[in-house]
Amino acid sequence: MEALRYALLDVFTTKPFGGNQLAVFYDDTNLPTETMQTIARELNLSETVFVQTPSDAKKEKRLRIFTPKVELPMAGHPTIGTAYLLADKGILDTKEGVNEWVLEEEVGEIPVKVYREQSRISKVEMTQPLPEFGEVYQDRQNVADLFSLSVEDLDPALPIQTVSTGVPFLFIPICTLDAIKKIQFRMDIWEKHFSRNPEIQHIFTFTTETENISSTIHSRMFAPAMGISEDPATGNASGSLGAYLVEHAVVSPVEQETYFIRSEQGFEMGRPSYIDITIGKEGEQYKEVKIGGTSVIIGSGEICLQTAD
Repeated sequence: MEALRYALLDVFTTKPFGGNQLAVFYDDTNLPTETMQTIARELNLSETVFVQTPSDAKKEKRLRIFTPKVELPMAGHPTIGTAYLLADKGILDTKEGVNEWVLEEEVGEIPVKVYREQSRISKVEMTQPLPEFGEVYQDRQNVADLFSLSVEDLDPALPIQTVSTGVPFLFIPICTLDAIKKIQFRMDIWEKHFSRNPEIQHIFTFTTETENISSTIHSRMFAPAMGISEDPATGNASGSLGAYLVEHAVVSPVEQETYFIRSEQGFEMGRPSYIDITIGKEGEQYKEVKIGGTSVIIGSGEICLQTAD
């Protein structure tokens, strides 16, 4: 019987039972892909991470990231949460101030900054690939039906558009906080009009009306293709969200060509989350996409695997 240790974290929150749940198997166990997928399905969290020895000794760790249904090439809250765990447990050494790491994920190298203040990990920040903008989705009635809303609830001043910083999400602007809270996601509409196109399978909706005065955007994300009915905090989509908001002049720079955005998410699920997004541009070119936040370790456990006699 082989026992695999894991930690449970809440990511993008400073309080237990907020943010997005994550399981991290941190002992560098080299498991078959099918076994990792089975374990992720058994735990049934939005994502489960398996930490492995990197192929390049100059990198800190390799991460394999799974939803209950599929392996992801990259993901935000698993990267942030795993880096936090590796630092907090002392699996990777950290010094006071900023620690710069490079993690391997299926999409490639992911730069990470871990901020330590005395004995506390105060923040983890990851750099995402630069944004790729897809075509504008034209059928606004389909989108309104998907959410059980009216077309008038969709912001007419902004496009419905796919953006990717590693994984594509369809971004849908909603006029009011009241409307976004009323969303009832219809699987029949998703299966008919969205499920077969990988560019628009994952649905991210937002409004500029927020619960918290310090937030820029109030968000909700739905990803049935990943086995996630709704996600309380979506780091992978947040870099793309920031790029969308900059591209369509929803936000203004806080300093020359640098934009800071805070997305609040998960409120409708009872798991408030806050994701910090930084977008850097130089003229028309995007130069940097970063997301950041903190985490809370809330538990630990073991999965026991049968081994051959």
